Amino acid sequence: MLIEMRDVHKTYRMGHNRVHALAGVTLEIEAGEMLAIMGPSGSGKSTLMNIIGCLDRPTEGQYLLEGLPVEGMSNDDLADVRSRKIGFVFQTFNLLARTPALNNVMLPLMYTGAKNRRELAEQALTRVAMGDRMDHKPSELSGGQQQRVAVARALVTHPAIVLADEPTGNLDSKTSAEIMQLFRDLNDEGVTVLLVTHDDEIGSCAKRIVRMRDGLIVDDGPAPHVCPMVAHELELGSDASSAATGDSGSDAPSTASDAGNS
Repeated sequence: MLIEMRDVHKTYRMGHNRVHALAGVTLEIEAGEMLAIMGPSGSGKSTLMNIIGCLDRPTEGQYLLEGLPVEGMSNDDLADVRSRKIGFVFQTFNLLARTPALNNVMLPLMYTGAKNRRELAEQALTRVAMGDRMDHKPSELSGGQQQRVAVARALVTHPAIVLADEPTGNLDSKTSAEIMQLFRDLNDEGVTVLLVTHDDEIGSCAKRIVRMRDGLIVDDGPAPHVCPMVAHELELGSDASSAATGDSGSDAPSTASDAGNS
C-alpha cells in the first residue's frame, strides 16, 4: 500500500478557537492509482493534500507513506521524504522566471545528491514532449508548456506520487484538456497521480474520486471511464481537422493549400 491514513485529525488554533480542518479521515491509496480529492472551499481537501505531501503533520491519527510513519517525523525528515518521494505540480507553475526549462527541472535533483542531473532532466522534459524547448525560459513558453515543464520537474526524482493542486486553474479549456491527458498518459505508464480540485471536469479525468465536506470523506468511488473534458476537446479537434480538409460537407472553400497560405 502506498498511502495508509487512519482516523487522521488536523486541528488549528485561531486565538481562543479551535478549527477542526480534518475530523477523522481514513484513506488508502494503492501505487499506480489516479485519484482526485474534491470538495468546496473549507472542506479540508487542501489540508489533506498538505499532510499527504508531508508539508504538515496530523494532530491525531496515523499516516504511513510506503510504510513510513509520517506523523512522528521531524521537519528535516519530512523535507527528506518530500524531496525523494513526492513531486508537486502547482496551479501557478512556480518556475524560476530567468532560468531555462532544463535548469528548472534539474533543481529538485540538487537536494537528492543525484550526479547525472542534466541527463535525468533531459529525460523528464522529453517525457512530457518538451525536449525541443529545454533552453527556453518561462516567458518564452505558453501556459501549457510551462505546466509541462512543471510536470517534468515533479517527475525528475521518480517520486512515489505526483501531487497536483488545481493544475489547470490558469489554463484555457483546450490546454487544460491537454494537461489532463498528459496526467492520464503518465498514470497509464504507472505514475501515481493525486489531483486536488474543486472542478468537476478536472476531477472526472481521474479514475477515482474522493469527495470531502467539513473535514470528512463523504464519498469515495470510481470516476467515469472517459474524461469528458478530453473527449470534448478531441471531438472539437477532429471537427476542425475535417473542416480544414474539406470533409465536413460544407460548400466553404477550405483546403490544405488555403490553410497553408493563410
